[in-house]
Amino acid sequence: MANRTSRRRWMQAVSAGVIGGAATSGWMPSLAAAAKQAAANGRHCILLWMSGGPSQIDTFDMKPGQPNGGTFQETATNVAGVRFSEHLPMLAKQADRLAILRGMSTKEGDHERGTVLMRTGHIPGGPISYPAIGCSLSKALGSDAADLPDYVSIAPGPFARTSIRPGFLGPRHAATSVAATPTGGDDGFAQLRVDFLERSAGIDVGRHAQRLALWQDMQTDFAKTRPQQNVLTQNTVYESAIRMLESDARHAFDLSRESDATRTAYGKGAFGQGCLMARRLIERGVPLVEVSMGNGLGWDTHANNFDQVKQLSGELDAGWATLMNELQDRGLLERTTILWAGEFGRTPKINPSGGRDHFPQAFTCVMAGGGVAGGQTYGQTSDDGMDVTDGKMNQQDLLATLCQALGVDPSTENIAEGGRPIRIAEGNVIREVLS
Repeated sequence: MANRTSRRRWMQAVSAGVIGGAATSGWMPSLAAAAKQAAANGRHCILLWMSGGPSQIDTFDMKPGQPNGGTFQETATNVAGVRFSEHLPMLAKQADRLAILRGMSTKEGDHERGTVLMRTGHIPGGPISYPAIGCSLSKALGSDAADLPDYVSIAPGPFARTSIRPGFLGPRHAATSVAATPTGGDDGFAQLRVDFLERSAGIDVGRHAQRLALWQDMQTDFAKTRPQQNVLTQNTVYESAIRMLESDARHAFDLSRESDATRTAYGKGAFGQGCLMARRLIERGVPLVEVSMGNGLGWDTHANNFDQVKQLSGELDAGWATLMNELQDRGLLERTTILWAGEFGRTPKINPSGGRDHFPQAFTCVMAGGGVAGGQTYGQTSDDGMDVTDGKMNQQDLLATLCQALGVDPSTENIAEGGRPIRIAEGNVIREVLS
């Protein structure tokens, strides 16, 4: 067993790029120290991803009395002077935990390119395959000994899946995806599942063990004769999956262990149930969980914007607010940083179809939880919502600020192909929103 463990750790080190070029370059000590420090902090991150691009004017940056303002009314929050949409009443009671970033601005108005830009910090294309921020952060915050994956993506949907890829970090740092069936099952709740956690039909425990032993013998012999990085990385991924399959930790994915009352409080849809699963995973030490909302491009409200945003806001409000309350009850919120974001915002101008179109020039993201100074807005848009007039920030600034809130130095470098050091995030940290 000792030799097996040692071999696994060596392979993990190779796949992470620690052994090899980095070892001879002098980067290894700083990389290892940064990763060790972050992991020791016991920090977690939840990314609430709004696929399609949510309307900032109909959620967190309302423009009452303006021609662009729309039909929604404002509601007061528990922070004086901060007001949200009337369709976010539960979050309004927790505004003291939120930092509303109203000055986000990028130059990418295409869904797929914008998604990659926001999740990696970089314009798509070019010779370097940049990793998603979830992969970089889970690498910094994760533990080699964990039974559960370091990065779980819940209900990622079919769109822009390349935006969560590990890039040059390699497959060991890829997300474990949880598929969602949006329509309710027999119990009325959306169904979430990880396919490989269940044995194939007709395979009992004994036969499964025989198959596993055969695979391990063959894989060990194969790896001995082919010590290339891709072989070692593939082996590491498989061993990680087997470890989770054989562990009780896999029950974190089983929402039937929660009461109907708890499940209902989060909302019966995929987003609400995803937030509940996120809480269960955070409880068991998973450092990075992502919950996507808007199967496909749900927030892409080119027509009938207000009916759609009202319905989406209801799901968002129940899932997110209940998640923060339950993390707080368990003493986990102060160690968990939450980021709410989409690929861009929506046009202030309402189109003839009653919708809002793509608008990357001025939109809103929200941070909450550990490391975040809640109860404030940062940045400001003009009265008509067309321009950022104060506190302008871009995707790199956002990711750098998220890193800092988690206790991860955004200047921490990973090694890309060819030995080039790449920072996790290259923007300016917005220190005003950090606690």
